[in-house]
Formats: sequence, structure tokens, C-alpha cells
Amino acid sequence: MVEKLKMIWQDAKQLKDERGLTLVELLVVVVILGIIAAIAVVAIGGIIENSKKDAMVADAKQMVSAAKLHTASNPEASELTFITPAAGATPASKGKGYDYISDLKDPFGDSDYTAAKVTISEAAGKMSYAVTLKGSAGTEYYFEDTPEKMITKDTLESTTKK
Repeated sequence: MVEKLKMIWQDAKQLKDERGLTLVELLVVVVILGIIAAIAVVAIGGIIENSKKDAMVADAKQMVSAAKLHTASNPEASELTFITPAAGATPASKGKGYDYISDLKDPFGDSDYTAAKVTISEAAGKMSYAVTLKGSAGTEYYFEDTPEKMITKDTLESTTKK
């Protein structure tokens, strides 16, 4: 019996020596998790912004492909309009470009672009294409008469640069 009491006493003593996390240790863990979460939010925000830019570049390249198809059947064409901008009380309207593309949506504004066209020019038998693509109100990125070879995420123009 004495042996059992000694064992119980030792077990109780061991339990007394074992301690849980202190308030300071818990606070440190919470602060570290907060810092990690803040870094993750910033990184995810950048990824979303880049994917929207990529979508706009893809739309511009798709417009050039449509203009090439249009030029094949209409060699005299100098422009292929997808969206004519609103003028006064007249709302924006869809042009012939929609014969080649099903839909164009501004990835930054989740609505239609306000202006979308491809200017077609010929020099020494070689065709060149320049894209104008403007987003809905409040969208800061756009292409303005950008040549086909320069349609990249880096050449997206920003209204904040001006």
C-alpha cells in the first residue's frame, strides 16, 4: 500500500511539473500566424491582379486573330470594331467583330469593355494590326493603338501613370 501511495505521489508531482502554454507563448503564436496571414493576403492579391491583366491581354490577342480572319475575307478593311463607345445618350454598341468572337468582358469591371477595335493597315504587302481596348468605368488598365507584337502584360497602359 505504501508503494502505491509513493507511485501516486510521484505521478502527482510529475503532473504538477508539467505545465501548458503560458499566455505569452500563446500571444507569440497568434502574432506569428497574423504575420503569415498578412503576407499571404498580399501575395494572393498580386496573383489575382496578374490574372486579370492576363485575361485582358488574351482578349486583345483574340481580337487580333479575329481581325486576321476578317481581313482574309475583306482585304480592303481598315478597321474591325467590336464595341463602339457610347456617345452622349447613345449607349455602346457591338460591331462586326462579334461575328468572329462570342463575347468580350472586362476582367477588371466584370462588364463589357467601353471600346474595342482593331486598326488594320498594310505596308508593302504586309498587314499590321493595332488594338484599342478600354475597360468599363473605373478600370485603370487599357490598350491604346497598341501594335500586335507589343500586346503583353507589360505594355498594358494604366490611367494611374498619367
